[in-house]
Amino acid sequence: MCGRFTSSTPPDQLARYFGAQTPAEELIQAAKEQGGNFNVAPTQGVYTIYEDGDVRRLDTFHWGLVPFWAKDPKIGSRMINARAETLTEKNSFKRPFARTRCIVPADGFYEWKKVEGQKKKQPMYMSRADGEPLAFAGLWEVWKDRNHADSWGEPLELYSCTIITCDSNETVAEVHDRMPVVLEPDAWDVWLDRSNQDIESFQGLLVPALPQLIKIHPVSTDVNKVGNNSRELINEFDPVTG
Repeated sequence: MCGRFTSSTPPDQLARYFGAQTPAEELIQAAKEQGGNFNVAPTQGVYTIYEDGDVRRLDTFHWGLVPFWAKDPKIGSRMINARAETLTEKNSFKRPFARTRCIVPADGFYEWKKVEGQKKKQPMYMSRADGEPLAFAGLWEVWKDRNHADSWGEPLELYSCTIITCDSNETVAEVHDRMPVVLEPDAWDVWLDRSNQDIESFQGLLVPALPQLIKIHPVSTDVNKVGNNSRELINEFDPVTG
């Protein structure tokens, strides 16, 4: 699964990297004030790359997909991940898999490793070996709140997303049996193309990343607390010496 990751690359830089339109100035300024998020957790806002007509955009979506038919948006907290193997079987994911796919960019992600002789799991940080951003395959939806309206009298809208997971590659398998699907640049256009609803054509993309793509190192258990959020969280940590 993917339940915690890092997002410190500025949104305007991410937009250029993924070929998206320059994001709103408010989003850029907010990112400067925050200084990056080194402990992104479910239900928070996450950068999302998606296509809107002929325009590729970067915006902030709620992490935890809320299906359009949901009665309560709280259901999204149970849908932070979508298993690649069952996308066509789950009612929550069928429609967005065919119509609204996205990319969730990340600098790295955390998983927790069982260590013999230790009660607590050891947090591990995983990122691209070449230092480039990770492009997690995702799905997005728009949920309309019929009980609340905007200034125009229209239902308020919640844009939400989920991250697709698959079996781990040999590198990540040492820590966890699942990992996010990582899309390479040559797959971005195909994945984001909303006019392509041939879901069978996407199955070949939903596979583990090459083992050499990912590098791993242990980090401090400070990351276990969602409230902790600093660049030091991703520093390599020796579990023996501290």
